[in-house]
Amino acid sequence: MSATKTIIFSDLDGTLLDHYSYQSTPANQTLQQLSKANIPVILNSSKTLAELVIIRAELKLNTPFIIENGAAVYIPINTFITQPADTELIGNYWVKSFCLPRQHWLKLLNEHSKKFQPYFHGFSTLSAAALCKITGLDLAQAERAKQRHYSEPVKWLGDKSTKESFIEHLVALGASIVQGGRFIHVGGYCDKGQALIWLTQQYREYFSRHTVYTIALGDGENDTPMLEAADIAVQIRSPVHDFPPLYRQYKTSQTQLYGPEGWAEAIQQLLAKQLGSQAT
Repeated sequence: MSATKTIIFSDLDGTLLDHYSYQSTPANQTLQQLSKANIPVILNSSKTLAELVIIRAELKLNTPFIIENGAAVYIPINTFITQPADTELIGNYWVKSFCLPRQHWLKLLNEHSKKFQPYFHGFSTLSAAALCKITGLDLAQAERAKQRHYSEPVKWLGDKSTKESFIEHLVALGASIVQGGRFIHVGGYCDKGQALIWLTQQYREYFSRHTVYTIALGDGENDTPMLEAADIAVQIRSPVHDFPPLYRQYKTSQTQLYGPEGWAEAIQQLLAKQLGSQAT
């Protein structure tokens, strides 16, 4: 029987980070235990490269990570023995991109969606100060959030019916629309699940003598593809919305606690044996 290798894929806002404070404190001890147990934690977020570089350092993670709702996977070049096929070397990362760059989607919004422009503000038009007011981020965090490579989040200002027309319009132009916790994300046809599947395959090739299985944790609608694709799905309770519906009915759980408290609770329950052996 082959040994098993667990890979954890995690959303950030509202999941590993508190929805209001953006802090991970209740989960920090569990993150340390996972590190000691050599269980990779892969951040799979709507956040940008600039944001995730900082957050990974704060969380003491050196694992691959996925940016902008699955638009690209960034793999530190020492993760695997050889560079995965169909990736490019950018800085200290092997990068797998899944969709067109941000400029393409900005053109759709600026040149082909003029009738809707009174009803939304895109990140490209928002000042860092304005973004701070919407999100609660500090100025430096807001500046990093604006540095997008593959998508354009927009803050919707209109009514629901106009929003539906806006989304239909963009989809007809070839865009994929993902509803996040605060913003509508306009980009290509990629998602967190597609990125999870691709990166998991790289781990399966690397750990060829192991049975690799995945745990995904998330709270929002944009986490649904990731949760559907993983071997085990954990929905984290949110203080601002209900659990999004899932198609799958197996190996799925919902936490009682919110955000990072729920995250830590779920991981401890799922991996009690592995983490217990790391206790000091």
